[in-house]
Amino acid sequence: MITWQDVRQNTEVKSYISMADQAMEVIGYTEHGDRHAQRVGKVAGRILQELGYSEREINLATIAGYLHDIGNVINREAQAQTGALLAHGILSRMGMDSADLAEIMAAIGNHHEEDGSPVSRISAALILSDKADVHSSRVRNPKFIKFDIHDRVNYGAKKSTLNIDRANKIITLALEIDTEISPVMEYFEIFMSRMLMSRRAAEFLGCSFELVINGTKIV
Repeated sequence: MITWQDVRQNTEVKSYISMADQAMEVIGYTEHGDRHAQRVGKVAGRILQELGYSEREINLATIAGYLHDIGNVINREAQAQTGALLAHGILSRMGMDSADLAEIMAAIGNHHEEDGSPVSRISAALILSDKADVHSSRVRNPKFIKFDIHDRVNYGAKKSTLNIDRANKIITLALEIDTEISPVMEYFEIFMSRMLMSRRAAEFLGCSFELVINGTKIV
């Protein structure tokens, strides 16, 4: 079985993720490198693990999460779809079978809120994990937070945790934010579409979705 550690050690993967992150930096986006890839992969796998799904699906979700932004090496536009195709080529050369490839391609190709939908348990876990990575560490230059709301929202987030309550079927994104940097209203302005997608993803997994900011349930 190909694991996410195998994928992470792949020279082609390393090059693409590094270049994709450099491209994101040039056009002014938050960090999309190995740190983000690892976090999204590990949390996607943890979601399915805590909900009791199979080792196969846990492994595929982790791989899909690690590779989900690889399409940025080509262009930010349609990066989910190009990323799915890049992942297909890489994983095929590594010997992954077609059924597993199909799962990963579908997850990566549907992770973006503008044109994606939860179409499988793996894709739902990837969506939830990706949208939960909100944190000050992703901001490259704090000097720009006065001018860019995306940087400001991330920079104001001091802690983000995705909690899975299997017994009550609730998935909760808990954020601790510094409201002097970014008020709660800005989180709604930027993240409403992401939270709606997260809710659909949680429902696909048979759960409800909650957003808690500074200890207060918002959604």
